Amino acid sequence: MPTKLAYLGPEGTFCEAALRILAPDAERLPCANVTAALDAARSGEADGAVVPLENSVEGAITVTLDELAWGEPLLITAELLLPVEFALLVRPGTDLAHIKRVYTHPAAITQCRNHLARELPAAVVVAAPSTAAAAQEVSSPGSPYDAAIAPSIAGEHYGLTELASNIGDRDDTVTRFVRVSPPGSLPEPTGADRTSLVAFLRDDHPGALLEMLSEFAVRGVNLTRIESRPTGDGIGRYFFHFDAEGHVAEARVGEALSGLHRMSDDVRFLGSYPRADGVSPELKRGTSGSDFAEAADWLARIRAGQV
Repeated sequence: MPTKLAYLGPEGTFCEAALRILAPDAERLPCANVTAALDAARSGEADGAVVPLENSVEGAITVTLDELAWGEPLLITAELLLPVEFALLVRPGTDLAHIKRVYTHPAAITQCRNHLARELPAAVVVAAPSTAAAAQEVSSPGSPYDAAIAPSIAGEHYGLTELASNIGDRDDTVTRFVRVSPPGSLPEPTGADRTSLVAFLRDDHPGALLEMLSEFAVRGVNLTRIESRPTGDGIGRYFFHFDAEGHVAEARVGEALSGLHRMSDDVRFLGSYPRADGVSPELKRGTSGSDFAEAADWLARIRAGQV
């Protein structure tokens, strides 16, 4: 049976472009928002989902972080780093002077603010559910919007003219997308992997975060991302998202997670999967798999009285 994957729709989003690369043969199910895409994976309507996790300019996609932390468990099984380029899309016959209202996703507003200030200083910019949804709306003859900021592929989908291309403030912007699936078998270790998890503090006290970080540091596990998010239980109450180098099957990573579990109120494992950039960690002396195995053998001999 072909795989069916949900994604942030409609057709023409960066998310669809990421899905086409991660799973080119999969059936695609466009959804109205990230929550709906993840719920489709949880309910069995889809076999999994592709959603954005972070952007090199905007930072974390907080709705994705919160859904993975609080919703029914899902596991990340793959990631993709997708270059992001925005275009100014209009109905045929529209020129720059006609543009009074622009429709696009909030992330695109932030990433294209210099172009908007320079070229369309008087235009009203309105937030859309996605860049492709903005293009779809602008393609309607009766739309109240004159232009959309979206990927070029959205213009092709909805018959819009590209008035300006590559209008982002930076030309090296990248969004990290992840493929998630219901809990099951993990991808095999590749030597260039990433492990994601969420940890909740047992209690708030001086050095609580340092204690968490120490579980990774003493085992030579490098963290590639740390995000704090409010628990909703009051001001100053947070939980933490971590991305760590390595696979949970590795002794150093597994022991770090075990130590974190002992000292935390809860730890949610979000997956171990190949890194999109293929970067392998540089292991400190004493932190390789063979180092951990030798130490375990030594301890076993000591406990057996073989001093």
